This record gives sequence, C-alpha cells and structure tokens, in this order.
Amino acid sequence: SASRTPVLCTQYVYCRGFTMARLKTFVILLTLAFLCCTVDGKGGPATSNQYCIIGAGPGGLQMGHFLERAGRDYVIFEKNTTAGAFFLHYPRHRTLISINKRHTGSTNKEFNFRHDWNSLIGDDETLQMRYYSREYFPKADDYIRYLQDYASKLNLKIQYNTEIMEVDRQPGEDFVLRDQKETTHSCQVLIVSTGLWLPNIPERFPGLEFAEGYESVSIDPEDFEGKVVLILGRGNAGFETADNIVGHTAYIHMASRSRIKMAYQTHYVGDLRAINNNLVDTYQLKSLDGQFEAEFGDEYFEGYLEKGSDGKFYLVAAEVDIEEADNDVFRLPFDVVIRCFGFNFDFSIFSKSVCPPFSRAGKNKYPLIKANYEAANTDSMYFAGTATHSLDYRKSAGAFIHGFRYTARALFHHLQWRYHSIPWPSVTLPASDLLNHLIKRINEASGPYQMFGVLADIMLLRDNGTVVFLEEIPVQALSMFQELTGHEIGSFVIWNFEYGKDYSGPGKDVLREGRATGEATRAHKSNFLHPVLYYYKNPPQPGSKWVSGSFPEPDLYHHIVEDFLTDWTARRSHIIPVRRFLEGCLQTDLRDFMAETCFELILTHGDNIPIGCKQHYLQGNGISSSDGIIDFGPPETFEL
Repeated sequence: SASRTPVLCTQYVYCRGFTMARLKTFVILLTLAFLCCTVDGKGGPATSNQYCIIGAGPGGLQMGHFLERAGRDYVIFEKNTTAGAFFLHYPRHRTLISINKRHTGSTNKEFNFRHDWNSLIGDDETLQMRYYSREYFPKADDYIRYLQDYASKLNLKIQYNTEIMEVDRQPGEDFVLRDQKETTHSCQVLIVSTGLWLPNIPERFPGLEFAEGYESVSIDPEDFEGKVVLILGRGNAGFETADNIVGHTAYIHMASRSRIKMAYQTHYVGDLRAINNNLVDTYQLKSLDGQFEAEFGDEYFEGYLEKGSDGKFYLVAAEVDIEEADNDVFRLPFDVVIRCFGFNFDFSIFSKSVCPPFSRAGKNKYPLIKANYEAANTDSMYFAGTATHSLDYRKSAGAFIHGFRYTARALFHHLQWRYHSIPWPSVTLPASDLLNHLIKRINEASGPYQMFGVLADIMLLRDNGTVVFLEEIPVQALSMFQELTGHEIGSFVIWNFEYGKDYSGPGKDVLREGRATGEATRAHKSNFLHPVLYYYKNPPQPGSKWVSGSFPEPDLYHHIVEDFLTDWTARRSHIIPVRRFLEGCLQTDLRDFMAETCFELILTHGDNIPIGCKQHYLQGNGISSSDGIIDFGPPETFEL
C-alpha cells in the first residue's frame, strides 16, 4: 500500500548496505510499489466521485449546477483551461446565431426565458446573457465571459487541464476514466457532455484533402481578394464563411447534396438562418455567386476533386454527358475550396465494452441513447447537451442551448429518482384548480415552448379529486414513466406545443395567405406553434399507435387555437374550450359557483354536485354572492 512503501524502502537501504547494484534493485522495488498504489498500475493517485461529467461546455455546466445545488458528489473534467472552450474557436467569424432578446414587453421571468436562447438555468439573476451583451446576436467572446462567470459564481467543481482519454468499465464495477497524465478517476454515474467537435471529413470523397476545413480556413477576407471560391456544404457554417468573404471574391459557388433548408420554413433552428443567407440573395439577384445541388451517392458527391497543373482545383463529376460537357457547371476551376460539413461526436474515448452505438439520426454523428438520456447499451452512462439531439434530430431544439438546458434538467430529475429515491418534482392540486394552473403554464412555460413535441407537462388524474402536475416530461419516455419519475401513472392529460401538420419543411410557403386561423372551432387547423392536449384513460402500452409523430393515440385530444401574440388567455377562444375539454376528461363540472348556488345544488342534486362546490364550499371556503356583484358584473360572467 502507499502508506507502507516508505518503510519498506528505508528498511532495504539501511539494513542491507548501499551499493550500486542494490540501488538498482531499490529503484525497481520502488517502481513496483508505486504501481501497486494505483488503480491499474498506469497512473497517479486515483479520484472517486458518484458523478463524473466530461466536458465543461454549456451542457456540462448546466448539469453541474443542478448537481451542485442538490449537494451531490460530482466533478466536471475539462481538457482546456476554461469553461466553454469550444467558443474560443467557434463560430469562426465570432457571431452567434442564437437570439439574445432582451425585451419582450413582459416582466414575467419564465416567459422572458422563452426568448433568451443563450442563458443557462440558474439561481443567480445576474447570470443572464442580456447583462453580457446588448446585441441581438451576441459575440462569441461575450459568451465565453458569461460561461466563465457561470462556472465561478455558482462554485461548480471543475477540474481543468484534464483530458479524458479513455472510458472503461468492467461488469459490476464503477466507470474508470483515464486522463492524459495517466491518472485514473472512478465514478458510479457517468455523464458525457463533450458536444460535437470533431470536424466531419467524409472518406468517400477523393481529393478532399485539397480543401481547407472550416476549422482552419483563414477568416481574413483579404486572403480571398479576387479569388474564385467553392464551398462544399450549405449549412450555417458554409454560409457564415461565404458571408465573410463575399465582398472580396470574384464569385463563390456553394454545393451540397440536397436543396437549401431555410430555418423559417422548417422551424428547425439548425437550418440556414436569415442572418447568414446573403449568398441566396446574390445568387438569385444575378451577382455571379451560385448555388447548386450535386449528384451524391450514399454519402457524398459522386466524383472527385483534383488539382490541375495550373495550381487550381477542379470538381470532376463521375459521369459527364459528353454532349453537354461544354456547358457543365463544373467546367471552370476554383482558386480555393473550403469544406464545411459540420461536426461529429467523438466516440474514440470509449473502450469497446462501453462504446455507444451510432444513432441513425444525422448519419451516425450522434450516440444512440434511450428516452431517459442513458446510453442504449451501457447502464448508468448518460449524455447531456448537444449529444442528446439524436432523440429529436431535426424536430426540436435539443442540439442547442435553449433546448438542452431543459433536457439537462429532465435528466437531473431522473437521476434524483434513480439514485436518491427523490421523485420527480410535482404539485398536487384540487381538480377544481387545474384549469388556472394549466393556463398559467401554457402562457409562461419556457421548456415546452422551446422543446416543442419533446417535453410536455403531465397531469395525473387521481380518484380522490386531485391532480398531480409534473412539468417537462420527455414524451418518448411515457412507456417508462414510473421508472423515470417515481410516480404511478393512471388516467392522465398531457400537453405540449406543436406546429400544424405539414406546415414545416424545405420549400414550404409558410408566408402564404390564409396561413393562420383565429377561430376556436378551427383550432385543429392551426399552423403556428400552439398548445395541444391529449387525454389517456389508461396508460399507453409499448407498441401503441402513435399520432402527430410524438404521442400515442389518445382517447381525447384538443387543440388550442394559435394566437398571434402567443397569449392564450382569451376567454371564449382559449379558456372555455380548454375547460370543457378537461370536464370531459374528469367527468365533472369545473365551473365556479357562489356559496348560495352550491347550497341549492346540494339540496337538489345531493352528492352529484360540481367539484368546485365539494372542494371549496363544503370545506368552508365558499364565496358569498352580493347584490353588487350581481348588479354590476359583466354579462358574460353568467354564460359559463
């Protein structure tokens, strides 16, 4: 053991005489003793925690905050010297495309958080991005300052300059992490939050080595003065690069396998944003810049890139029609070729025993995980941050800060139940109070608003006239609800935000006339983001038919009509239809009655009285009417 090593060494040196041969033997014994002091003979002093988080980016910091606030035993390993180190280099041109909306016209903090795409969830009111930048699209350097302050002000336990090189676990044992110094660290629960940072360099594109990568290409526009540039890839990175140099080049051509996907059409914030799409204008307004789709195979362009004797680069298609070759789009060479194919998750740190499978989402760029954010093949290994996007790829905001800050919170709630027997946070309400609570959540909640179709509030309907209300449940985990939350499930209502069917997609005319409806009777035709409620008399079983791409087929459902102001408080259009839907689910009258009316109903209907009378009037909390209320109350008060 480590404590016995000095004694053994002293005995050997001083009891046997000090010769060179014995010195060599002593060194060997000392080395062996040192190796015995480590976990596996390869590193320095081992550390042990219940939770290990790999990565101090936004996802890792968010998980760290929740664990710190709960008083858990955790550590965050970060290979760089600062939190959020990804933003030291990216985006290359230093402007984020995440919205920093500092004013909404509301003083409601939760509502305002719907429109803050950069801040993490925290208890310190000063840790909001609006205090770090006044710009609608902040600079990356300001965001680094924000993340550094978030880590320091919240006292997060981060071990910097620690690059985890290998993750392993033997059956029945804790995870063992080895860093670049061969030091080992062990933990019961592993949370991987390394993001996607490996440049995506396809292997099936001969000649791609001639292209410069987004990660290293010059960001000085002067370096492209008068040059002809080809950009491969038409996501935000490609257009960001083009926008930076367009005023200096002769012209720019951009190519990709498929048509450009505009975020305002698809409602997916990872698609091309308006802030970056100048090259669409210059193409359509005949300014020499061009956009084209190439013929691609299973993965990438069917052809190759070659360097000519003139030092220029030629894009050569595998098959060219000889009769049309003199008019081929690739016939002129390029001075510079830039690769912008995005990033992949780094699978290399995992040993064979714990390496997660590839997810089909995003062509193997994400790890395959379960609905509770756990690796598909490794118990107690979870993912947080961008890497969880395989669950909502191209459907919601799980790859982005304003999305995964909520999925991180959902993961934390699950960990609290699984490892500490603390059920998912909930509030128990009298059924008569459900409508008010629900309407408040619909108009304020930021989690379901940003993670539409993914996170939903669930209302468990109990036989005793109460409702257990849980917030931001992963919809895909409904079949494992009790395992996820620690709550028993029976009849329930669940709500989330959804866009209209067939409203989103590349090329969709989302600005067409008649795109919106304001009629409550046509709420199911709503196109823009709006609340939808589903009722299940019995819990859905695995294999149940799913509707809307997100939910098992319900017994009842209700669309709340879209609202131009995203304000669902209109009495006739929003509140009364929701109340009537809930009455159908609960099989009771949810209207409020004055004490005198409750008294009359008891005399005439016995026990079959509205639940509001049972839960308020019979408990001594009835409200007496008055002549003033009757005489001067608005007429619609009595239409309910």
